[in-house]
Amino acid sequence: MSNFKRLYLDGGCYFFTVVTHKRRRWLTTPEARHRLREAMTRVRVRYPLIVDAIVLLPDHLHCIWRLPEGDSDFSTRWRLIKHFVSTGPTLRAQAPLWQPRFWEHAIRNEDDWRRHMDYIHFNPVKHGLAERPGDWPYSSFTRAVEKGLYEPGWGCQVPISLREMNLE
Repeated sequence: MSNFKRLYLDGGCYFFTVVTHKRRRWLTTPEARHRLREAMTRVRVRYPLIVDAIVLLPDHLHCIWRLPEGDSDFSTRWRLIKHFVSTGPTLRAQAPLWQPRFWEHAIRNEDDWRRHMDYIHFNPVKHGLAERPGDWPYSSFTRAVEKGLYEPGWGCQVPISLREMNLE
C-alpha cells in the first residue's frame, strides 16, 4: 500500500499532469478530444472549476485548475472525467486508457502560476510536436494570447522560466 498523500486546499489552484495507460498515443484523436471536452463540461455543472490553461499531447495532458472557495475535491473531478472519456465507443475497446493516478502540484503564488502556465504552453515545443506554442492546436495558448498573457510569438526558444523545470 502506498503512502501517497495529496494536498487538498479549499479554493486551491493546481497544476495537473494526467497520463495515458502505457503512454499510448490516443489523447489527441478527434473522439478523445470530443469526449474530454464533453466530460469537462458535464463535470463542471456539478463540480465547478476554472481552467486557466490546458494542453493535450498524444499521451498526456497538463492543466491548471482553480477550485471554488470551500471546495478542495479535485480527485472526484478527475475520476469522473477519466470515467466519462473511457466510455466513448471506440475508446472503450482500448481500455484501460489512463494511468491509475495523476500528478498534482498546489500553485503557491503568482510566480509559480506563471512558471506552470509557461510549462503548459511550451510543452508541445519541448516534445517536438510544434516549433512554436501557437502552432499546436490542442492548447489554450491562443486563448492566453487573446487575454494578453503572452505575445503571439512567445516560445520560439526555451523561456528562462523553464530552463531548470522538469515535471515529466
